[in-house]
Amino acid sequence: DIGLRRKTIDIAIHSLKDMPMITPEDLPIRCFTKRENPYDALVLPEGTASVDLSKPFGCSSARRKLQLGLLYGGVTVKGIRGNVLLRLKKVDSGEYAATVLACAGLNRLGLSHRITKVFTEREMIPAAGQGILAVQGRAGEDLSFLACVDDAAARMAATTERAFVRRLDGGCSSPIAAFARLDGQALRLFGLHYDEKTARHIKGTMEMPAAEAEALGIRLADELIAKLG
Repeated sequence: DIGLRRKTIDIAIHSLKDMPMITPEDLPIRCFTKRENPYDALVLPEGTASVDLSKPFGCSSARRKLQLGLLYGGVTVKGIRGNVLLRLKKVDSGEYAATVLACAGLNRLGLSHRITKVFTEREMIPAAGQGILAVQGRAGEDLSFLACVDDAAARMAATTERAFVRRLDGGCSSPIAAFARLDGQALRLFGLHYDEKTARHIKGTMEMPAAEAEALGIRLADELIAKLG
């Protein structure tokens, strides 16, 4: 934000899943790139074919921790820090049974061969915006050159996913999850709502016309709030 406001840079490129759900009016998101693989991947120690459940999973994401517990009931999840290569080194050393990383990040680093399993959206709902790069710029300036990389499908998915999280008052560190998939003129949203006060959660899905992307995010959020009580 500082560089854009001081005009030392003209655009800033972010991983959308790490951006605040509300951006400053003077520094809007001007472009959404075509989405990389949006799913999460299970990564085992190199050369290993099955999960050793006697060891902890290495994971620091609250969203992933919650869903790992649902998939591997009773598994121990221990925090893991560092960049992707350091995390892989810790898994390969035997400190952890496995870790979970974004497919997009592994693909971009040329590490797709480390993916053991790709979780579907019904197994582990991704973070809102996962796999999308967002280009932020100053309001009112001509950034029409970005049109060549702005992707309509990514924009619609990002709009509904971020609307869902905003409605639930969640952020990039919240266990809340949202993933939208475009199918023709319809948009299907998968969402996870977590109530921090009661530690209860609920998953749900809803489909609406793609033109109503923001309304879809709000409507599914409201439905899950009502169901969770």
